[in-house]
Amino acid sequence: MLKVIYFVDMKRLILSLTFLCASVLCVCAEYGSWIWYPGDYEIWLGNQMNNRRTERGSFYPPYLWRIDSHFPIVEFRKGFHLEEDTKLRIYAEGSYNVVLDGVRLFGAPKELDLKAGNHGLVIQVYNQATPPTLLIKGDKFGTGADWEVCASDKKRVNLNGRIDFEYVKVGSWNFDSPLQRPSEFKLQTMPLKAVSKKQTENGILFDFGKETFGFLQFHGLKGKGTLKISYGESEAEALDWDRAETVDLFTVENGKLTDEITHQVTELEEVYTHPHTKAFRYVGITASPEVEYDDLSMLYEYLPVEYRGSFKCNDEELNQIWNVGAYTLHLTTRESFIDGIKRDRWAWSGDALQSYLMNYYLFFDSDTVKRTTWLLRGKDPVYCHLNTILDYTFYWFVGIYDYYLYTGDEAFLRQIYPRMQSLMEFVLSRTNANGMVEGQPGDWVFIDWTDGPMDKNGEISFEQILFCRSLETMTLCAQLMGNQEDLDKYGKLAENLRAKLEPVFWNEEKGAFVNNVVNGKQSEQVTRYANMFSIFFGYVSPEKQMRIKDNVLLNDKIMKISTPYMRFYELEAFCAMGEQETVLKEMKSYWGGMIKEGATSFWEKYNPEQSGTEHLEMYGRPYGKSLCHSWGASPIYLLGRYYLGVKPTKAGYEEFTVEPILGGLEWMEGSVPTPHGDIKIYRDAKSIRVSSDYGKGTLLFVSEKAPQVTGGELKQIEQNRWSVSFGPKQKVEVSLK
Repeated sequence: MLKVIYFVDMKRLILSLTFLCASVLCVCAEYGSWIWYPGDYEIWLGNQMNNRRTERGSFYPPYLWRIDSHFPIVEFRKGFHLEEDTKLRIYAEGSYNVVLDGVRLFGAPKELDLKAGNHGLVIQVYNQATPPTLLIKGDKFGTGADWEVCASDKKRVNLNGRIDFEYVKVGSWNFDSPLQRPSEFKLQTMPLKAVSKKQTENGILFDFGKETFGFLQFHGLKGKGTLKISYGESEAEALDWDRAETVDLFTVENGKLTDEITHQVTELEEVYTHPHTKAFRYVGITASPEVEYDDLSMLYEYLPVEYRGSFKCNDEELNQIWNVGAYTLHLTTRESFIDGIKRDRWAWSGDALQSYLMNYYLFFDSDTVKRTTWLLRGKDPVYCHLNTILDYTFYWFVGIYDYYLYTGDEAFLRQIYPRMQSLMEFVLSRTNANGMVEGQPGDWVFIDWTDGPMDKNGEISFEQILFCRSLETMTLCAQLMGNQEDLDKYGKLAENLRAKLEPVFWNEEKGAFVNNVVNGKQSEQVTRYANMFSIFFGYVSPEKQMRIKDNVLLNDKIMKISTPYMRFYELEAFCAMGEQETVLKEMKSYWGGMIKEGATSFWEKYNPEQSGTEHLEMYGRPYGKSLCHSWGASPIYLLGRYYLGVKPTKAGYEEFTVEPILGGLEWMEGSVPTPHGDIKIYRDAKSIRVSSDYGKGTLLFVSEKAPQVTGGELKQIEQNRWSVSFGPKQKVEVSLK
């Protein structure tokens, strides 16, 4: 057998290798892909995105957050066997050196001619400006996910005084060409024209027809003077230069725009393209008398993802809600999942968790989930909560096990698990004597934007429920990692905390969890948050669920939720109790209400009791509200998960259930994406049809009489509940009598 042994002389940095192997250690990457230290590129790319926000021409960074950077120098390595001679071509972003079979090569060779046999290759890359990345291309060998990498500060001195480096599996994405350098990644663009324009008191108002995002382009610009540009998600904002959230002021000299505006010359005209992306539907242009232009268009910027999920039913309003939700999520799916395209254009953990879930039923874009997860987590050591928000740290944990369940990607779980450990240790270091979390100096206890007061002091029931779920997530992941010590530790902590939830927070008289406990005394306030999460987390009995439904969820005296963010979870609680008919009415009222107000993407917040320009206000600013916010797209998840009824029960959809519930609809059909194809569903009052490309499925439904079934194995679960087991490529048809 051949064994690869690496050790480094720190003075000469020469690698010595001995090989021991019985079979060919052949590399699988025939063409080669760019590789980097895991998480570093994702953090760097996310930082570029997070720091593009402007308000009224001013740079507006996420200055209250922790912002990490990449390791400037890393070392890549791989031991391998070649069956025949081959030529390798080396590309790197940064300065690099090469050590081949223990010998440092002269200079920075761009090609290597290797003989058949065993080899060990070590390449160090330095780049302070962008993440050090490496690409090796060859007919028989190249860089890929099986390479290892170490960073300069990931070293330990052992008892013998030797330096041990901590190597991990590399990170990569879909960059396979030498011309496709990771640091030069850009989202795609396509040209769009305004659907209409009209003269205003001060200039011209352009309407692009719906919420959009991209670069403005001026055609045929002439003269000398200024251009005032005001962007609006609403017409009112675009016409209000003095108070619009986003504006630009540019100088035109000799028919050319200054301020870094790029331009290209075509056969017919010069086109000037704005250097920065903006969110808008409407654009108001006020030009000096001496400045003229022929037209205004845009380059729409987007991440090219496939709309794999679908939903259609007899209710056209609901179909429109699904379509607007899908467009909203696409607009906020960028280098990572962001909150909104006007403001903040940042990656927030609470927003991201919901985007992940919606994504699994629409795009099934696992790469954006991973990039966002790395970005939000950042580096060690940990000294603050994610986005500085207590609850957002817990959402991050929950999202990781969700990702594993939907994708089956254990390799990513193994990469991220050490950062799960260190983040959880930070959380545990800040628990109180009861083993619970409380807001500490520097923490933001967010929960939700509310229209009324909510006490956030002491032990908040909602935070403990999220904390408990995070500990359960750690337990599940520790088991997958085969880490018995962590399994015992986190399992015990989760068990102890869960056992305290009802004794500490449940109020029998109120029939609900109270909002918080301060100095051992329950508050009188009841809010919806802990109560609804306890339902779909399965933390309360069916009897208590019904009491919560009556005493909290259907109680208008309890402070109502006015953000799609928490409506997402409120409606999930109803769905978990089988109240789809209630949810259908709420979706049509709430999301349908936004559409009736003219929404072409869903908003950050919606209060049906408001009217007119009141819908645009937030944070004390007349146009502060985001009219395209990722958490507004939640019907995508609710319809896929609780109406079409698709849920993975084994990682990566190896096994899954389908429980389609009409919930007041006459018929519905759709598809749900998986890692290995799609699950297709049709249901009406008399029939169900299901098929899947992969995995072992179980169809669940209610029928008072034994149904007729073709294509699967029918079983009776209870008096009126039935299941049909089916495999890949099987088509199940159920006739309900």
